[in-house]
Amino acid sequence: MSEPIDTLLPKELIEAGRRAIDANRAAGRTIAVAESCTGGLISAALTELPGSSDVFLAGFVTYADDAKTQIGVGRDIVETFGAVSIATGWAMAQAALKESGADIVVAVTGIAGPAGGSDKKPVGTVVLARALKGQDPDDMHADKHQFGDLGRGGVRLQAALKALELLLP
Repeated sequence: MSEPIDTLLPKELIEAGRRAIDANRAAGRTIAVAESCTGGLISAALTELPGSSDVFLAGFVTYADDAKTQIGVGRDIVETFGAVSIATGWAMAQAALKESGADIVVAVTGIAGPAGGSDKKPVGTVVLARALKGQDPDDMHADKHQFGDLGRGGVRLQAALKALELLLP
């Protein structure tokens, strides 16, 4: 693949996107993402590469809670567990898998800051989830990360990098 012509994205993010695209192309898998706190950064990394459209199918930016429910996350899940929770991340991944028809999906929701944090969920709290087509939903990967208050851009970058890792076989 050729290099991107011009980009504002950090080189490490582009390289992580390249690894995800190349690995999934080699595995014959398609990708979709559901993003909240990263606001499309993962999709941007994946689409920065010419020819990625044969692997990357869709990106859902579900920043607001209503957007999460519109793709299929139950309002009761968001209201009961919060937008930044394992349950919501899991539901985002399942909804994106269903809506996109992709083989693998990664979802991310979190608190990038500078506001929005609490004692229980401080700035830098991010939940990542991965779903695979045909996988028992109970076997799905979902976990919470505490990146710390790295600044808004730093939290978003670390969340995107970790999400791209989850797309590797």
